[in-house]
Amino acid sequence: MTQQETLAVIVKALDSKRAEEIRVLGVEKLTILGDYFVIANGMSTTHTWTLADEVEYQLSQHQIEPLHREGRGNGSNWIVLDYGDIIVHIFYKETRDFYQLERLWADGDPVDISAWIKPDHAEA
Repeated sequence: MTQQETLAVIVKALDSKRAEEIRVLGVEKLTILGDYFVIANGMSTTHTWTLADEVEYQLSQHQIEPLHREGRGNGSNWIVLDYGDIIVHIFYKETRDFYQLERLWADGDPVDISAWIKPDHAEA
């Protein structure tokens, strides 16, 4: 799979479970951590776990497994799935507001994900 195809699977998985404020940033020019950050949030801790589970499940259907996972413990409100060149950050809303990754990586290139999300899920 290409990076774009993998990003599409991730975004569609998040969107299918009603993730909030899905963003994809191209950060390949800014860091060696990865080429893309996918950032989204859930409405509760349980919702964030569900979102992470769905991303993992959908990518596993393409034989893609995370290299590393963080944040699956009790009380965790930030889950990170490391797919090498794509890092998925799934937050509980308040945690996302606190860390403001989009502001931290504001020099990243926003990726247009409108083709990958259902129109009724798009923000107004």
